[in-house]
Amino acid sequence: MGDAIAEKAKAEAKPRKRRRLKVAHPERCIGCLGCMFACSRIHTGQASLQDSAIKVVTQGGIEGDFRVVVCRGCENPPCVRACAAGALERKPDGSVVFHKDLCKACGKCEEACLVGAISLGKEGKPIKCMHCGACVDFCPHGVLQLEEVPA
Repeated sequence: MGDAIAEKAKAEAKPRKRRRLKVAHPERCIGCLGCMFACSRIHTGQASLQDSAIKVVTQGGIEGDFRVVVCRGCENPPCVRACAAGALERKPDGSVVFHKDLCKACGKCEEACLVGAISLGKEGKPIKCMHCGACVDFCPHGVLQLEEVPA
């Protein structure tokens, strides 16, 4: 039993590799919105397009191509710089975490995001991708992937 505890402690001591969501095959997207429903369902308990951290938008109407919008994990995130309340914080490993309790719902992070990956949810607070990968499993065409990035 002591060996199992030692192995667990050793595994926990290893630095975790940071993962980032990647739109690997945008040409495969058919606009089914499965990724959006999966995201909101996993993180809010409700299927809601408004409360999804990933967005699927059309380019040119119903006959145009679809574009998947997701947080790119910027090196120097403008959303963090725009947040005067400190609700968005860039960690040393490069990930950006959202502290909901500090958020003033001003919307500055949404305005600052260069790719439009942050939106305000029903509560008026930002919905931001955590790069958890829940959407990857629900994409029937392999559009999305999780990639490991150096911390």
